[in-house]
Amino acid sequence: MLRQSLNQKLLQKLSPQQIQLMKLLQVPTDQLEQRIKEELEINPALEEAREDNFDDSPLNEREESDTSDDDFDSVKEEMSDEINISDYFDESDDSASYKYNSQEYSPDDDEDRSTPIPINVSFHEYLLQQIGLAELEDKDYLIAKQLIGSVDEDGYIRREIESIVDDLMFSANLNVTILELKALLEEIQKLEPPGVGARDLRECLLLQLHRIEHKNVSINLAIEILTDYFDEFSKKHYEKLQKQFDVDERMIKRAMDEILKLNPKPGSAYNEGGAKTTQHIIPDFLIENTNGELVLRLNSRNAPELRVSESFKEMMIDYNKTKEKSKQQKEAVLFIKQKIDGAKWFIDAVKQRQQTLLKTMKAIMEYQYKFFVSGDETDLRPMILKDISAVTNLDISTVSRVSNSKYAQTEYGTFLLKKFFSESLTTDSGEEVSTREVKKILTDHICSEDKNKPLSDEKLTQILNDAGYNIARRTVAKYREQLNIPVARLRREL
Repeated sequence: MLRQSLNQKLLQKLSPQQIQLMKLLQVPTDQLEQRIKEELEINPALEEAREDNFDDSPLNEREESDTSDDDFDSVKEEMSDEINISDYFDESDDSASYKYNSQEYSPDDDEDRSTPIPINVSFHEYLLQQIGLAELEDKDYLIAKQLIGSVDEDGYIRREIESIVDDLMFSANLNVTILELKALLEEIQKLEPPGVGARDLRECLLLQLHRIEHKNVSINLAIEILTDYFDEFSKKHYEKLQKQFDVDERMIKRAMDEILKLNPKPGSAYNEGGAKTTQHIIPDFLIENTNGELVLRLNSRNAPELRVSESFKEMMIDYNKTKEKSKQQKEAVLFIKQKIDGAKWFIDAVKQRQQTLLKTMKAIMEYQYKFFVSGDETDLRPMILKDISAVTNLDISTVSRVSNSKYAQTEYGTFLLKKFFSESLTTDSGEEVSTREVKKILTDHICSEDKNKPLSDEKLTQILNDAGYNIARRTVAKYREQLNIPVARLRREL
């Protein structure tokens, strides 16, 4: 049986303006310019305020404005019932700009706003340039291109040869045998950097050793170890290798030294050489230390000043001056109103973004004052999102959006904001310390350990407990893994 009823519901929904602000909060400084450019292309009522014609004063106070004060007053007196023009020409409206006069924010007018973007060829383009110099038939060149396309950023081809054969059949309609593909793979492995095109670590290291022209006893021994005893080598069973080759520890150490000179990721050699485009970190915040007084500034680079287009405002004025309004004019002015609203909303969102960023970062800076003054990681206090949320009266999700993918530049380096957040650990004296302090101490002990007898997790736990840090062995193992430090056996050196 069908029945109609009237119910009331209370729902929480985000407005389009709130959604826009949330998205802008997540955008770091190096991407803000692109986001603003997209909005400028979408909304013709939004324009960039040039330095030569930009004025911070309200519209009715400008000396050289195209619209006189009399025109402005008459527009307010004759405003339409359909559109309230005063909403667009309020004397108190400062949405034409999002510059700030706060003490924390003082952008330099002479600051270079351009983002450094080096233009270079990619790793794969570098390999294609080399293979292009080889004397290959058209078919072989297509196969070589497919192989180069399968090379990852580390310089390896981890895709199965049989799968690449299938790829050539489907994509280029080439019937290639495995033998033909392996022959071309050998050509790829002759390219620079040495070791490129390897299918695993052992092959990568062997390719580099075979490239050495003048081989000595240590290099030949290293080749034999990698060829026949790679498992013992990877697990650092040096005693087994000594017995197998009937050599002393000194010879094994020399062979290990030759292997350690090799690059396990040949693709990174190209990156270090600067031939590949390098990603530059653009800090979102600049923190200066003046005799213990911290000054916070928001990086204004790549964030052009915005304002609502004067021509759109003038069209609104002309519409209200017109006595007889046609249907086309009404439709046009509704379009203009929509675009002006969108421009004002976007400018307000950018303003609020800047204010929220400053408010959050200021709270972080004051909370971690000792670290920003000393630069010592052991001075980092335990801090979670909830702590900053309580200080700023912002929602935890907002603090999370601000701290995500944002960087702060200090005199000690540029740090990701997430670095300043950490859990707490209670010492024997009842004091709460940051887990980063424990990780720093853990790293220092491992760096200074005797590599012939590296410290085990049990020994590291004992050292930390003796220092007053109440911590379990499994926690030490967890921190060590988070720091990408291998177990003691794999840290051992001869």
